Order: sequence, then structure tokens, then C-alpha cells
Amino acid sequence: MTTFTPGQIPAMNNRTVVITGANSGIGRAAARALAAKGARVVLAVRDPAKGQAAAATMAGEVLVRRLDLADLASVRTFAEQFSDPIDVLINNAGLMVPPLGRTADGFELQLGTNHLGHFALTNLLLPQIRGRVVTVSSNGHRAGTIDFDDLNWERKPYRAFRAYAQSKLANLLFTAELQRRLTEAASPVRALAAHPGLAATNLIGHLDGEPLRRRLVHTVAVNFLAQSEEDGALPTLYAAVADLPGGSYAGPGGLLQGRGAPKLVGRSKAAQDAATARRLWLVSEDLTSVRFPLPATPARSR
Repeated sequence: MTTFTPGQIPAMNNRTVVITGANSGIGRAAARALAAKGARVVLAVRDPAKGQAAAATMAGEVLVRRLDLADLASVRTFAEQFSDPIDVLINNAGLMVPPLGRTADGFELQLGTNHLGHFALTNLLLPQIRGRVVTVSSNGHRAGTIDFDDLNWERKPYRAFRAYAQSKLANLLFTAELQRRLTEAASPVRALAAHPGLAATNLIGHLDGEPLRRRLVHTVAVNFLAQSEEDGALPTLYAAVADLPGGSYAGPGGLLQGRGAPKLVGRSKAAQDAATARRLWLVSEDLTSVRFPLPATPARSR
């Protein structure tokens, strides 16, 4: 098992890292650790005031830019206004089990924020990315299925956790298909995924509408099992800087992947379904009107 710590992050001078949702939780912890190593860190956040407050706690060059992943117009504006090369894009922002809501474009809020917003952002920025894309998923993906017949919960009764699990499964399928396309295009960029285990952040506080049993389990887990946001950020940092192959998935190495030093971890059978990954990609292109920007490399003649 790896014993990766923030002290093992290499010098990041002259490197730019963009982190979504970096004003709190594991995104903030990851940003602070990378900035301390000399990276130019961009906090891509919905609320710039909260972003500035987070930036004030960090050493080094830290910039704040507005990005609302629940609004594709905001995603496009961010991409249009950010023209610098990017060494690492960390798709960290996310929602967990809020009440039923819709994005500005009409998508179910969790799918729209956790997956479709990051899908559009990554593809719009990809020509500028020269290192890797790290997308934060969750062990909750194991309960997920991709319902192509009602992806946005427009007909069936809404179940917040099932919607969350679908969005986190989508994160892993996105990573797998992105890596396949990068390889096909002979791009040096790598796509990786990570999950924080059970981290005590404000993300897991939105359970008001859930059944009493689930809220009790949540309370026990947070109070007795959850690790700090700094420890929860370690798998993300590991995926962002360690020498790992494209398509890797990092998570805590402890019991049930809930906590512990990061290592490469497994994923559900559904998250390994290449056909579903390709179909989800095409559906995501149609929903966002954003497409993979790199051409495939012509096959060499034998």
C-alpha cells in the first residue's frame, strides 16, 4: 500500500492547476496543498466571495474565477476567458443528495452539475490541457445505473441518492471514455479518477429529505468513521501528481475504501462497461452541444 502524503507532491513551479469547487472541502484542501508546492492554482467556484475567502488561507499564487457548473453558459464563459495552458484540471465540484432541482439548462441538478457541467468544461478546455484531467467520483457509484430512458428524472419518482449514484457512475464512465479518446488521438494527456472515501465535508450534509434510517447512518458515519478533508483530498492529489497510467482510479486503501492512505482501487462492473461509456459520451455531447475537440490519429499503413 502506498504511504502517499502531501510531502511527496513534487515542486509545481510554472504549472497551472484548475480546481472546480475549491472554496471548501477536499477541493480547498487539494488547492492549498498544490499552491504550497508552487503551483499557480485557479479556484473555479460558483461564489467568488467564498473563493476569495478560501484563497486568503493559502500560500502562493491563487486566483479565483467564477464558474457555475449548473449553467452551461457560465461554463462556456469560463472556458472562453481562460486561455492559459493548464497542467492539471481537477473536476472536483459536486452535489450530494439535494432535493430535486434543475440546472439552468433543465438537467437534473446532480447529473447536470456532477457530470454534464464537467463534461462540457473538460472538452472546452482540452486543447489547453497538457498534463492530466482528474475527476472526483465516489464509492456511491457502485449503487448507480445509467437510465438512458429517463436520464434527467423527468418521469420516474425522484430518488436523491439514486440520482447521486448515477452521476458518480457517470464520472467514471466519462473518465474511461475520455482516456480511450485521448489514446486514439495520440494525446499525452491522461484522464484519471479519484474518490475521497468518507470525508467530513459539507457535501454530505444535504440529507434532510432522506429517510430517517439513512440520516442516522450518515450521522454515525460522520461522527465516528469520517476522515478530515485534508485526508479526503489525498486520493485526488495522488491522481494529480503520481506516476499513474491513464484510466487509473485512486481511493483510500483502508476498510471499505472509507479512509486511509491512497492507492489504486477497483470499480463496479457497470463502471467498466465500455459500450455504456461510449453511449453516455454521445448523449452528453447532444445534451451539452460540446464535443471532443481532438482528431483521431490516422492509422499507420502496414
